[in-house]
Amino acid sequence: MKAPRNTQSSPPRVWQRMLSGRRLDLLDPSPMDIELEDIAHGLARVARWNGQTQGQHAFSVAQHSVLVEHLCCQLHPDLPAKSRLTALLHDASEYVIGDMISPFKAVLGDSYKDVESRLTHAIHARFGLRAVIPVRLKRLIKKADNICAWFEATQLAGFSPEEADLLFGCPPKGIWLDLKPQAPEAAQADLIRHSLAVLAIIEASS
Repeated sequence: MKAPRNTQSSPPRVWQRMLSGRRLDLLDPSPMDIELEDIAHGLARVARWNGQTQGQHAFSVAQHSVLVEHLCCQLHPDLPAKSRLTALLHDASEYVIGDMISPFKAVLGDSYKDVESRLTHAIHARFGLRAVIPVRLKRLIKKADNICAWFEATQLAGFSPEEADLLFGCPPKGIWLDLKPQAPEAAQADLIRHSLAVLAIIEASS
């Protein structure tokens, strides 16, 4: 005889426990549950290009984030510290939801965007950044993101320059990246170091 079916199942768990001990609610993320160390640890272990890159290590979102901030400063040398931190954290939500390739994001549609948006707003609130990124800064970060993606595609992911030009646009003359994927520990340390340095500038100027 079959056991009676449990019709009072508990609701699904929607929070993730971080190594810091924080429990981050994915439906209603609180800035109080967000720590820089958790972000850096997670992003250093999230692979760009679904891991389909050359090298001993995956090319991580943490390493990508530091490079995007570096490119933003090259393109705009007088970039304010809060804008630099926004660039460093432009993919920070991926420490929870991972780096999904653009085609898969298109398949998931608005459900993915909603979760990503909630996390981004909570992260920005945690570090005193604007909930909505100003249009000019958003364009600058996107430009730097595409430049970085071009070099990642051609140096690590097997794309031809012609393919990368079509997808990301040709990088401006005078900008060059020589990419070498870092071990997770090194990428994590780099992201923390860059973030703390920018946070120190913000604190000193406030």
